[in-house]
Amino acid sequence: MKAYSITRAALYVALGACLGVIAPSAFAQDGSVVGRLSSDAGQVPAGATVTVRNPATGFVRSVQAEANGSYRIPLLPVGTYEMDVSLPGGAASRVGQVTVSLGSATTVNVPLGAVSTLGTVEVRAPQVVSMVDVKSTESATNITREELSRLPVDRDITAVALLAPGAVKGKGSLGGQGISFGGSSVAENTVYINGLNVTDFYNRVGFSSVPFSFYQEFQVKTGGYSVEFGRSTGGVINAVTRSGSNDFKAGAELVFEPRAWQSQARDRYDGSGSRYITASRDDYSRSALNVFASGALVQDRLFFFGMYEARDYRPTSTNDAGTRLNQGKADDPFWGGKLDWRITDNQMFSLFGFSDRNKTLTDVYAYDYERGSTVGERANQITNTVGGRNWSGTYSWQVNNDLTMKLMYGENKRNRVQSSLMDENCNRVFDNRTASQGVPTALQGDRSCTSSSQLESALDTRKAARADFEWTLGNHLLRFGLDREENTSDYSRAYPGPGGLRYDIYARTPGSSLNGGVVPASGLVARTRRYEVEGAFETINSAYYLEDNWQVTPNLLLNLGLRMEAFDNKGGDGSSYIKIDNMLAPRLGFSWDVRGDGTTKVFGNLGRYFLPVANVINIKQAGGFLDERTWYEFLGYSGAANNVPVLGAQIGPVDNSQGDGSVPDLRAEVNRDMDPVYQDEAILGFQQMINEAWSIGASVTYRRLHNAIDDMNITATGQCGAIDGVWIMGNPGRTNTVWGDTDCDGRNDGWISIDTSKEGWALYDDNGNYVGQRGWVKPKRDYKALELQVDRAWDGKWGFNASYTLAYGRGNAEGPVNSDTDFADAGRTENFDNPWVNYGGYGYLANDRRHQFKFRGSYALTENLSVAATLGVQSGSPITRFGAGNPFDATDFHSYYVCVSNCQATVPSERVFVHSPRGGDGRTPWTYDLDVSVSYKVPIPTDLRLKLAVYNVLNQQRVVTVDQDYEPQDSIGTPNPLFGYGTGFQSPRYAQLTVTWAY
Repeated sequence: MKAYSITRAALYVALGACLGVIAPSAFAQDGSVVGRLSSDAGQVPAGATVTVRNPATGFVRSVQAEANGSYRIPLLPVGTYEMDVSLPGGAASRVGQVTVSLGSATTVNVPLGAVSTLGTVEVRAPQVVSMVDVKSTESATNITREELSRLPVDRDITAVALLAPGAVKGKGSLGGQGISFGGSSVAENTVYINGLNVTDFYNRVGFSSVPFSFYQEFQVKTGGYSVEFGRSTGGVINAVTRSGSNDFKAGAELVFEPRAWQSQARDRYDGSGSRYITASRDDYSRSALNVFASGALVQDRLFFFGMYEARDYRPTSTNDAGTRLNQGKADDPFWGGKLDWRITDNQMFSLFGFSDRNKTLTDVYAYDYERGSTVGERANQITNTVGGRNWSGTYSWQVNNDLTMKLMYGENKRNRVQSSLMDENCNRVFDNRTASQGVPTALQGDRSCTSSSQLESALDTRKAARADFEWTLGNHLLRFGLDREENTSDYSRAYPGPGGLRYDIYARTPGSSLNGGVVPASGLVARTRRYEVEGAFETINSAYYLEDNWQVTPNLLLNLGLRMEAFDNKGGDGSSYIKIDNMLAPRLGFSWDVRGDGTTKVFGNLGRYFLPVANVINIKQAGGFLDERTWYEFLGYSGAANNVPVLGAQIGPVDNSQGDGSVPDLRAEVNRDMDPVYQDEAILGFQQMINEAWSIGASVTYRRLHNAIDDMNITATGQCGAIDGVWIMGNPGRTNTVWGDTDCDGRNDGWISIDTSKEGWALYDDNGNYVGQRGWVKPKRDYKALELQVDRAWDGKWGFNASYTLAYGRGNAEGPVNSDTDFADAGRTENFDNPWVNYGGYGYLANDRRHQFKFRGSYALTENLSVAATLGVQSGSPITRFGAGNPFDATDFHSYYVCVSNCQATVPSERVFVHSPRGGDGRTPWTYDLDVSVSYKVPIPTDLRLKLAVYNVLNQQRVVTVDQDYEPQDSIGTPNPLFGYGTGFQSPRYAQLTVTWAY
């Protein structure tokens, strides 16, 4: 038999070109090593074996290469491995070090030269690896803990995700964790930690998280992800945490952000010089001390990692008027750990758990802005509790060379509890009158004796199980699996104060119509609102998938996948409310290694993605909630401690059309044949390795969102014409089937179909006579982007990454939440409440950013001293001039029409409106965010490191969001004096010191 050896020159080329090349991994919390053995003789000897060994854990796994030389080693935990190749009759020869990354496969093609002996050559991989992933058909960014330790990146998963090209930070009023990927809204993403879905399923904006130091690696998928992932039309954030090894390790990390290291936020003033936002007294101090330990309980078999973090966060803020000071304190600790049991070399069980429960106590004081001091004793204390305990258990087994499996079960819990000492005695009171209406700025807005916005108690519990399999058949890698989630919300909510009432005060034109009545001579009116909901609500999401990764030729990979999904949202009585199944999501991708040497790649992906219905829909639409709104004449304030309005005569009837407290016949309130929300996506890209360190890439992306699920007010049907309004959850612009009145006798007696593209909304003439119907526009959202990227891999001296994204996000629907008008209940926006809200509303959407530049890099000045920086530059968001009425009827919702004359006419047709297109009022300014850091490794025997990071070095506090209500709701023809003024701004400069010690 002929003997073979690994030639040094050929190996160097193979590793330089192919090491780091990434292909999709069946098990997204692990990685794999794949490749091909080749020989000068053209045939690889039978029995050739590839072995990888993790020196930190002693883990060893070997596979025999196929007859054509191909091999695959799956189910490898993230880390660095030593790789050997052995042939019959010879010793093992060291290939080098191989790095396995999260959710990916590292490709190492090994050429074997014809020499007399084996084992005479040992080759170690170069430190600079290729950034061209010739086996991948998706768009993803992998970021390791080591890279982040060099960069000035704020210590949360959102900041990491925003490093990905094209990712946009969401509007702060929708939640601090919001991110927009590919033009999506912030409620369309999915987040995994160690394979456990930790996304907030109540409204899909937030997620559970762990301290920065607990993570090992992140993968941010911005498009083209495989059928293993679903329930997202935005992006996927996939993270794994640290694990133990054979070496005992311990350490501590101190993170310190003192108030003194923060620049002062700026107060904001309107055109008259009145302060409308008080921010100069807002600041915080933050510190955290974590300690960790890891090691082996049984050498090579049983490993542990544990962390405890003590935290202290003390925010201070004022209300916009500067009359109230809030002083908060949050000091609940974090704990988390991971246990890995290597049952055999081919079987492993991992147990993972953490608690992110956090309680914030906020003391509220009256405040004298001019003196800069509190007034009197504490007025209130508000308690907010979020987070909970989470855990998962995962079993993986490599059955043989061709078959692997992974099973997981886990639970994710999130509490949301808000209460205050004044809940029983204080109502919420808002005075919406302006200075031009006789109310000084200091007395506008919130007049409550409590800042507690609601009494809310919620516990969201996810029970998740999944099974994933991988089977190799020649040139086909078959991946298949299934998963199921049971998501339960135990929820209650009401307004604080006597009667559970919220009061809103307005000025209206005397004699004008209001709520079916007439505005009194004083023009002063008040609206009370009582809102109550309580119950347990469950949603079951399930899916199964099948995918074939077909290596058609050595240079061409086809990815052919199908995912079948089902969503079942249930009401308070446990019956199905919205149930959609048989949602088939095909995903097709290709990767072409143009030259066959791993240096040039053309890739593409075409796929469909479905978005589940958030639990907030079950709760607020199918739970028997009460929503009563009543109008009165406003006679003044009571003057008591709970300074509520004194109410006069009632104006019109009580409006409980959106909920009267009972559980209705849900068949009449939800589309029986509901179509899901889904998105189609196409990606075409190119990548080129310039040399062993540098690579460039370009890609184009097109996304189109199809359909919406939202609430609509149906006031007419094709059978009966005008009817009493009924709110339904359905598909705007499509045919909706509900239980209704088939014979127009006022009683629901059968199924009726309403084509909401042309009917469903009653039209009346000036005399109140019914004249016909109007339908809704179909929801549209398109995203087009060109992305350019250059990367210089870290080589111990320096590394660099830069990207540019040119994007266009257009449509008439942002998604399940609405940044323009701050509607955060996913699927309950005002976009489709009636046809006129969204009529004429096609244009550039809230998350559209025409240009984005992102840079990050680090440089080692000496062996112990390094510097780093990140820079984000982006163009502004579009501004819309929202009106409060329309030229078609008397409704006064947000609209894309502004009244310009005769606005107080009692006959709607006499009012004169002009169209105000979406995004037609320009854009917010460009923003520049420059962060820098200096890191120093103290030259002592133990590992002691100092890192000082300064964020927003230029201290730019530019406007990022503005008030877009040209006419406040319910105020047709009354200009909002704060229209166009900033409501959100860049955070002021701040600094952070991190001291890390490890043993």
